[in-house]
Amino acid sequence: MKRILIVEDEPDIQELLCAYLQDAGYETETAGDGVEALDRFRAQAFDLVLLDVLLPKIDGFGVCEVIRRSSQVPVVMLTALDGEAQQLRGFGLNIDDYVTKPFSMPILLRKLAAVLRRAGGDAPGRCLRYRGLTLDPDAVEVRLDGRVLEQLTAREFELLRELLSSPGRVFTREILLAKLWGYDFFGDERVVDSHIKNLRKKLGVDYIETVRGVGYRVPKEHP
Repeated sequence: MKRILIVEDEPDIQELLCAYLQDAGYETETAGDGVEALDRFRAQAFDLVLLDVLLPKIDGFGVCEVIRRSSQVPVVMLTALDGEAQQLRGFGLNIDDYVTKPFSMPILLRKLAAVLRRAGGDAPGRCLRYRGLTLDPDAVEVRLDGRVLEQLTAREFELLRELLSSPGRVFTREILLAKLWGYDFFGDERVVDSHIKNLRKKLGVDYIETVRGVGYRVPKEHP
């Protein structure tokens, strides 16, 4: 299992990143400032560092500079600073990619997987199987009874993946919005209901249960 060090000083974003990456099959460790990040990095081995730029004590650039003195571990920077000068400074420290806040969780996950592949590490990509469904995250493909479903949108694919990852778990609309639409989404939460409706129609079989007043789940399979 690949290990990712998440360095983020905003507790809500840190918690959300941990939950999403763990659901995706990664092991995570966290730090809330630059000093703590370097302590964690020196004490443990990581396959990737997800590093916020604006950190207390030592900023992300300073942390990356220290890391690069002893390691070429992949580094992906999170930043609200989208200026060219800031990005060039990061690439001058041999970071592997930038993700600008606010960010989409599915896009972030794809970027981390791509960076790990370039670094020679296998990103989590296990197929999810449920009754007649097979979801392949690497091929971005869903099969129903062996037939490829061509018409799923990217958002529908990620929604189905989220539900299939934990059969029996009830996902609230708030959780699904945060994970798939982004932590800063301020639109109507009924957009989740609309996507669930479309997904049910395209699957042709109602795999998804509505838990009234709470959210949605895929029922556990009984042996």
